[in-house]
Amino acid sequence: MELEDLDVAVANGSIDTVLLALTDMQGRLQGKRLHGRFFMDEVVTGGSEGCNYLLAVDVDMNTVDGYAMSSWSSGYGDFVMRPDFATLRRVPWQPGTAMVLADLETTGGDAVYASPRQILRRQLDRLADHGLTAFAGTELEFVLYKDSYEQAFNRNYRQLTPANQYNVDYSLLGTARVEPLLRRIRNEMYGAGLVPESAKGECNFGQHEIAFRYADALTCADNHVVYKNGAKEIAAQEGMALSFMAKPNEREGNSCHIHFSLRGADGRSAMLGDGPAHLSVTGQRVMAGLLATMREFSLLFAPNINSYKRYQPGSFAPTALRWGVDNRTCALRMAGHGQGMRVENRVPGGDVNPYLAIAALVAGAVHGLEHELELEEEFRGNAYEDAAAPRVPGTLRDALELWDLSPVAAEAFGADVVAHYTNMAKVEVAAFDAAVTDWELRRGFERL
Repeated sequence: MELEDLDVAVANGSIDTVLLALTDMQGRLQGKRLHGRFFMDEVVTGGSEGCNYLLAVDVDMNTVDGYAMSSWSSGYGDFVMRPDFATLRRVPWQPGTAMVLADLETTGGDAVYASPRQILRRQLDRLADHGLTAFAGTELEFVLYKDSYEQAFNRNYRQLTPANQYNVDYSLLGTARVEPLLRRIRNEMYGAGLVPESAKGECNFGQHEIAFRYADALTCADNHVVYKNGAKEIAAQEGMALSFMAKPNEREGNSCHIHFSLRGADGRSAMLGDGPAHLSVTGQRVMAGLLATMREFSLLFAPNINSYKRYQPGSFAPTALRWGVDNRTCALRMAGHGQGMRVENRVPGGDVNPYLAIAALVAGAVHGLEHELELEEEFRGNAYEDAAAPRVPGTLRDALELWDLSPVAAEAFGADVVAHYTNMAKVEVAAFDAAVTDWELRRGFERL
């Protein structure tokens, strides 16, 4: 949607509300609902302020210690939400509403270093220095329940009714049960400027995936957060609930496979060539960089305690950091052919922050290019059984230590970003360590 179109729509009353949104550390949309006239008269040129604690809280919005940019000692000041009008769009599932995503600035006009969108922008600038542009597509899975979010909360998220009661992977019969909701999500995302491709069932009970067309890396991440937030809102309007949690139960988890490719100045694939698996020298170095940084960047692919429950042998979630051609047991799977050839990173789950995960892919690619890394041989067979392979970290605690001590992360992202997201992980680990779980109560209440 063009800004001029919004001005006309506000004037004729067809749009009366504009959502000004930022993405927080957890990958969620936060922001304000602004009256359309006020937005046009004031916010278009001046932006709008918001408390900088939005990048210094836990998932429950609790203020926590340890962040340099925002704290009680610094008074929890404001940052400026500056609209990026390239992201302006209608919100078909909310009457009379448009949305625009914001970049964050300090009140002095500097970019906010911990903002996920700015972190991705900086990595894309580093890639551009090599004459390359990144493209990406994210495949988000979710589990759909017939219960509302309020009912799920009141039941402590137990004994919920999944929308499908058996494995509907690729089943047209099974997915037809929830097609009214899937169709509404697809069509209303199209109305919001996304390009939906398909919907299919997945393995867990009530699990589905809606796929969207790839885009340049920043647009892909923008589309991801708009879709994720909108899908939840649409489900809630239908009295249902869907969860992108990485491992909502003991069955298959929710993945977010990220398809990633690079193009040169001529607009053609920079990864396609005459080497192994049809990779160019650039493609080989990029793949080697992705493998070399995967463990140290795991925090950006798997940011929560629950994220690490996905990584089980034979689960279609990877454990071995290997690459292979069309091999779903590897962390990195080469897919497609010709100009459509790309690498699929199978490590992230549905809880991922797309800006941070794609930034990690770009940083890994740049690392491989700048250090001219050599690519190991393609893995063939079952990578779960490869005892020699480096592994995905087993816990968030392991991942945060790798990230915190990583010289590659410090070089690529800067010490301030490393410290900020180290603290985020420490807060989550401390909260989990202090919790008493259902598992502990079942095992210990009577028998111990």
